Amino acid sequence: MGRFVEGEDRRQSLLLPESLDDYVAADNPVRVVEVFIDGLDLEALGFAGMTPAVTGRPAYHPSVMLKIYLYGYLNCVQSSRRLEREAGRNIELMWLTGRLVPDFKTIARFRRDDGKGIRAVCSQFVALCRKLKMFSAGVVALDRADREEGDVPEAKVARIRDKIAGLRRQMQGLQDMAKQVEASPDKQVSFTDTDARSMATQ
Repeated sequence: MGRFVEGEDRRQSLLLPESLDDYVAADNPVRVVEVFIDGLDLEALGFAGMTPAVTGRPAYHPSVMLKIYLYGYLNCVQSSRRLEREAGRNIELMWLTGRLVPDFKTIARFRRDDGKGIRAVCSQFVALCRKLKMFSAGVVALDRADREEGDVPEAKVARIRDKIAGLRRQMQGLQDMAKQVEASPDKQVSFTDTDARSMATQ
């Protein structure tokens, strides 16, 4: 073929990485998505299906469905059918879900039944990413389907690792606050004035 760049023979044996994790770079945004969702209390956020039925076909855990949805949200993949296709062929989604591929009807049903919780989680995710300056403005705004160079996550590997660690700490802090509120007799805690309480109004 002359001086063209040539591909490899499809029949040639290759020594591919043994682990799916080897295909996902340390600065890949899906690692942030995983840390964020794994740190959420989905039951407190009102997600259905946190207690699986004892009979019938096993269901997908809401965290798996939420990872698929949030991945689609970040990458402008909104159709349930497209999300199903991506889950079956996209290495990032395979890594994120452990190679689970829910069908498009399951994805659509999750969106319909848990729409309120999904919107709350997406809002929290964008707010945290802005606070930690995790992504450039283009990614957070999600206002274009076609990415430009400036829309790529801005940090290098070491910096992303630091931010992921910071995100873990932030998520743990939120969980600790929720536990303090739950343990309080009147379900009220002020983190600036320990004696402060909300006043009943007529």
